[in-house]
Amino acid sequence: MESRVAVMSIIVENAGAAEPINAILHTHSDCIIGRMGIPYRKRNINIISIAMDAPQNTISALAGKLGSLPGVSVKTAYSGVMG
Repeated sequence: MESRVAVMSIIVENAGAAEPINAILHTHSDCIIGRMGIPYRKRNINIISIAMDAPQNTISALAGKLGSLPGVSVKTAYSGVMG
């Protein structure tokens, strides 16, 4: 299956979701190119950006798992580059 390059943006409003988020991301570490986390203390949220190279169904499944966690919002942008 062809892989796609994508960037996933995650907004975490529930601090209790940190451990499940990290566990889910660890299971997909083979397709994660890089990760950046920014704590925004003024608003009491965390912002996570994930760059990925994986089949589209894998990326969608990861976004679905993360987005199903309480207090977690996910949006994904896909590159047109496939390979």
